[in-house]
Amino acid sequence: MEFDNEKIKILVIDDSDIIRSSLKKFLLEYDIEVITSNDGLEGLQRALEHKPSLIFLDLMMPNLDGIRLLRVMKVMEELKRIPVIVISGHTDKLNVIAATEAGADKIVSKPLSKDVLIRSINDVLGNNFLGRIKKFVNLSFAEKEQMTKELKKYFINSLANKREILKESLDHKNRELLKLVVHELKGSSGTVGYHNITDLCRVIEELIGSSASSWKEIEEKCVELTDLFTQAEMTFAK
Repeated sequence: MEFDNEKIKILVIDDSDIIRSSLKKFLLEYDIEVITSNDGLEGLQRALEHKPSLIFLDLMMPNLDGIRLLRVMKVMEELKRIPVIVISGHTDKLNVIAATEAGADKIVSKPLSKDVLIRSINDVLGNNFLGRIKKFVNLSFAEKEQMTKELKKYFINSLANKREILKESLDHKNRELLKLVVHELKGSSGTVGYHNITDLCRVIEELIGSSASSWKEIEEKCVELTDLFTQAEMTFAK
């Protein structure tokens, strides 16, 4: 893929603040303009407005999910040639097939890692793309550590709200709301290093999706999850 002299634009469409911030933090190390959106409808508008060189797209989002958004983009003349990397916590065989059939160029799993991001972008845009883009900033180890700490702080501060959503979903036995919050937590927690939360969210997702699991089992795991929230908060505060 060839690019002109205009600054490269990459659009990130994901409802997780942590994922958007993490991707932006990584991409801003290069001379790249990063545009973000937190839902599918807004993402479609941003894509039409900015005509990015690449789109990162989450599958599970409010208003317009990733699969439907992909299908819409691939029939629009202005957008259909823009490559799309799907980022999702749900990369089982059915989701991979659905995303590929809808037009995704690549699918990567959350939590994200720098090596996977570099490899994915280079695979999709070709010719060692990131290697040819000048570094916009050259962060020191201390600066990178500070940015990581700030992302962790943002995640920790979001846990009070996640507790409320978990409580609401459990009180009303709302599986869809519970599935949404657990899915978001699964991706964002691993991205900032809380892999125990990611692993437990994965277990809860499996329970939610299984007809053999009882609501009591789901509730017990959610209690364990809020205990991990507390542990993370206490550890970060030290």
